[in-house]
Amino acid sequence: MKTAQLLNYSLDRWLPGDSGSLADIASAIDGSLVARTGSGGIDFAGMLNHARTVGGPALRKLTFHERARIIKGLGLAILARKEELYELNYQTGATRKDGWIDIEGGAGTLLSFSSKGRRELPDAHVLLDGPVEPLSKSGTFIGQHIYTPLQGAAVHINAFNFPVWGMLEKLAPTLLAGMPAIVKPASSTAYLCEAAFRVMIDSGLLPPGSIQLIVGGVGDLFDHLTGQDVVSFTGSASTALKLRSHPVVQRESVKFVAEQDSLNASLLGPDAGPGTPEFDLFVKEVVNEMTVKAGQKCTAIRRAMAPAEHLDAVEAAIRDRLAKTTVGDPRQKESRMGALVSLAQRDDVRGQVRKLVEAGAQIVVGDPNASPGIEGGAFMEPILLRTDDPWSTGAVHDVEAFGPVSTVMPYKDIADAIQLANRGMGSLALSLFTYSPDTARDFIQGAAAYHGRMLVLNRDNAAESTGHGSPLPVLVHGGPGRAGGSEEMGGVRGVKHYMQRTAIQSTPAMIAAISEQYIPDGPKHFVDAHPFKKRMSELHIGDTLKTASRTVTIADIEHFAEFTGDKFYAHMDEEAAKASPIFEGRVAHGYLILSFAAGLFVWPDPGPVLANTGLENLRFLTPLYPGDSMRVELTVRSKSLKSEDTGVVRWAVEIFNQKDELVATYDLLTENVP
Repeated sequence: MKTAQLLNYSLDRWLPGDSGSLADIASAIDGSLVARTGSGGIDFAGMLNHARTVGGPALRKLTFHERARIIKGLGLAILARKEELYELNYQTGATRKDGWIDIEGGAGTLLSFSSKGRRELPDAHVLLDGPVEPLSKSGTFIGQHIYTPLQGAAVHINAFNFPVWGMLEKLAPTLLAGMPAIVKPASSTAYLCEAAFRVMIDSGLLPPGSIQLIVGGVGDLFDHLTGQDVVSFTGSASTALKLRSHPVVQRESVKFVAEQDSLNASLLGPDAGPGTPEFDLFVKEVVNEMTVKAGQKCTAIRRAMAPAEHLDAVEAAIRDRLAKTTVGDPRQKESRMGALVSLAQRDDVRGQVRKLVEAGAQIVVGDPNASPGIEGGAFMEPILLRTDDPWSTGAVHDVEAFGPVSTVMPYKDIADAIQLANRGMGSLALSLFTYSPDTARDFIQGAAAYHGRMLVLNRDNAAESTGHGSPLPVLVHGGPGRAGGSEEMGGVRGVKHYMQRTAIQSTPAMIAAISEQYIPDGPKHFVDAHPFKKRMSELHIGDTLKTASRTVTIADIEHFAEFTGDKFYAHMDEEAAKASPIFEGRVAHGYLILSFAAGLFVWPDPGPVLANTGLENLRFLTPLYPGDSMRVELTVRSKSLKSEDTGVVRWAVEIFNQKDELVATYDLLTENVP
């Protein structure tokens, strides 16, 4: 394989590091030289300034939807050139299956965030957070929380184990938020990250200054951070502590997102003994987490817990399954597990295994000093340890061997299992294998505070489950305590890490203008042409249809009651209704009001409105009595592009009586032609 000199991408240019500061990167397969990397001579202060003054303004000019479409394009570009990345992937020691998680999983994360952004965020520049807060009696003075993009740069420091996914899972929410990023991959797999980064630059989709790349050390980068910047870090707890403690990070209150060491656990439920589907699933998942990426996953199962009476059976079943794991050249289809990322990493794992043994754990499967596979490569056998007293062997809860290593241990009862799981002092992921809802309830309620994501797996969901160790774009990835105390991804939650929440106070008109969205009591633009006859692109925020009135009669109420079977006393019994502390007499059904409202504003002919897809935030505010009239004001609240062919319009529906009192309000969702 040809040795490459990796380049930094700084100020929208590809630049080499100083030749005197380059470091060699060896192949995990055979130790041969793969690439040289370095960032000596790079202007780090200039990179931050470029991100803030060029990338940030360019991204903030775009709406959430425009940024979402860029992110989708980046994901498709990665997929179009995935075979180039798979070839490099092997040099990291990973099999093609391992690479699928990294490469196609990374592209899928971009596509997921693009979809979430177009569905859940407005086609605007500001994100509302919660409802309007009334601050005055008449409604002229209100409060509203909003999110806007931070005006600094996001510094992404990534780990070696997932050089593509690790980069893209951070970039997706960052770019969707409207913030530029500086990416710093781990050196040992920087060649794969740089190749994926080139694909994104070659796509031509990104505004100048949106993303930059450092393929060596970060130099004095941290000296130039400000309170508008974000550091998002994945790696060891010791490095995280060092970076968090940087005087500039402390002085400027730089937002720091950390995903670090995690002694994740998996638990076999008391009901899941040998012969149950859950037992077999547990064994399969423990072995899978030991061998995928050679156990180099931040979510891998390090502690496998089982009822004491089943521990021997668990050990034997894991032993049998590991015996079928072929360790070797990841380019060969028969290899079930490849190499660790480097000889240094293998040495570190061996050292951690020694600590576990010295603390009292016993190796029951594998030889940590064996060197299977190709000579010169960073291969090692999967190592299963056992401790029969997990409380005295405290190292199993403190020492993480970041490789194909796991320890089985017993628990006495659910209370003991909860305490053992929590003894890890914070993890990214935990899985529980049980078919008992009572067990799941008791365990999750007792342990959830210590774990970022928890999976309850059994015979009913195993076929469709993504497994213990798979972070998903729509779910948070992170955990408390030892795991870093932060979150990544989680859909729109992840976007907010790169934005500032601000409380604004003013009139409804001012806040509607600031947010580019209609809010209650905000300005309305009354229209003559029915808005259901317009394509979504022809609608404007605040466009309002004011309907004719309709009188609701006692006959309407009684017919609705007979037709639907809803004969609640408030609609049918005058004396009982008057006796209520709420009503003055018989009232119209709430759903009758909604049905009559639809009859007042729905346009009957085929047109750009394709379907009614939902109703949200319904509130009934004033009773409607027989003889009262009702009318509707239908207002465009926000618009979202669902796909190239359809969009979603959110309408504010306000129903008034003859006294102009609000009878009911709700949000109507319609699927529209863009």
